[in-house]
Amino acid sequence: MIRIGILGDIGSGKSYVASQFGYPVFNADHEVTKLYKKNKKIFFKLKKKIPKYIKTYPINKKQITSAIIGNKKNLKKIIYIVHEEVRKKMKLFINKNKNKKIVILDIPLLLENKIQNKRDILIFVDSKKKDIEKRLIKRSNFNRKLLNMFRKIQHHPKYKKKKSHFIIKNNFTKKYVKKEIKEILKQIL
Repeated sequence: MIRIGILGDIGSGKSYVASQFGYPVFNADHEVTKLYKKNKKIFFKLKKKIPKYIKTYPINKKQITSAIIGNKKNLKKIIYIVHEEVRKKMKLFINKNKNKKIVILDIPLLLENKIQNKRDILIFVDSKKKDIEKRLIKRSNFNRKLLNMFRKIQHHPKYKKKKSHFIIKNNFTKKYVKKEIKEILKQIL
């Protein structure tokens, strides 16, 4: 099985690019959302660590946002608790798809949390800053302060680009992205 890790800046279109490969995708952001909604163990752990902010189950994003903005140390607490479960979900995903030729790992903190394997193929999604900014502002949950906090805990895009085996220029057109993916898959397979 070939594992492809998708890297890029926040809002660069990593999830969109991951979905265009046509192979099973592990999307960490979706898994985190599910954990907040369906995992009482996560709720109780977070409630114990940050009781001032985590009050109701299921956990909603507003509670998480308030906790992070209220105290920047809370972000690390949340990541520590949540990523343990995300790793477990990823292992289940890998086992479930062990007969597939390729799996795609769409995990924003892939390098930062040392989730990648030495054999993983890393692909950096490169987008223009102005395009990223336009897309981020359109998000319903856009919060500049939160965005900056997340950027601080992530490796700089230049570092991620340097660590990558391939770079996809994402101009947010399906035809172009598909062409780039086809070229990469030709080289990998």
